[in-house]
Amino acid sequence: MTAISTLPTLVQAFFMDRLMQQRQASPHTVASYRDTFRLLLGYAQQRLGKAPSDLTVPELDTPLLGAFLEHLERERKNSARSRNVRLAAIHSFFRYVALHAPEHSAVAQRVLAMPSKRYLRSPIAFLEPVEVEALLAAPDLTIWSGRRDRALLMLAVQTGLRAAELTGLRCEDIVLGSGAHVRCVGKGRKSRCTPLRKDTVLVLRSWLRERQGQPGEPAFPTTRGTALSHDALQYMLNKHLPAACRQCPSLARKRVTPHVLRHTLAMDLLHHGAGQTVIALWLGHESPETTSIYLHAAMQLKERALANTTAKNVPIPRYQPSDRVMDFLKSL
Repeated sequence: MTAISTLPTLVQAFFMDRLMQQRQASPHTVASYRDTFRLLLGYAQQRLGKAPSDLTVPELDTPLLGAFLEHLERERKNSARSRNVRLAAIHSFFRYVALHAPEHSAVAQRVLAMPSKRYLRSPIAFLEPVEVEALLAAPDLTIWSGRRDRALLMLAVQTGLRAAELTGLRCEDIVLGSGAHVRCVGKGRKSRCTPLRKDTVLVLRSWLRERQGQPGEPAFPTTRGTALSHDALQYMLNKHLPAACRQCPSLARKRVTPHVLRHTLAMDLLHHGAGQTVIALWLGHESPETTSIYLHAAMQLKERALANTTAKNVPIPRYQPSDRVMDFLKSL
């Protein structure tokens, strides 16, 4: 076996050569793949009693990978969608193995034949206008972090930016002059500009004046001046939810995440007459077909469509009690 065919060298070459150099994968993709292999190799070490650097490619065959995916769902309580994301990273690695280590092609083909798990697609979650108002009113504006959170939440609800796009914003990305907008780089390295409402401009102008950051610095930093992480963004939402729930109890029945705020903006656009193409451009979707999930969730649109239909003139038969003898026989 050549040096390049060992598992440690294949993993290193996959990340350094395939992901970073050839595909120039985004830091988020690299981090997701990295976490997958940290979980997988840690599980293999526990199951086989071998250090990750001593593992071989044949040991990562379908029996172990199948048990690993089950472990993710049962022990770590991952959803089927998260399980499929981990499997996609493993598939990508074994496609690289099939090309660069042909002696392991049989293992690679078996792994690549492992299917993704099917799952029920639940309706998307979004907030009603009264719930949005309660959430925006929750931060304490007498403290620095509260004013930062209010500006960040208002921007999230009005623009529908993804969590990574929000945390990656720099001061220079928010333009508040004529034609106020925010610039971001989304999935697939696609840049887009999203216009801002006047009320959002006022809040952001006040915040950036207080922030006094350099153009390249994070627009919404931590107390140490670094960019917020995804976990910090969710922590910020969770911190303000109790106050918002006291004002609007219906929020207590919902799980509010940064992506729920994104769905909220899409539903607001839809209810105000925006078409699928406009919503797709606004959110940075690859295809307008992606926005069809919002049409399925828009109950008000369905109710208006139902109101425009004509009721069928179907006679409704009157209830006739059955014969007592027949009732007796049915009861036996």
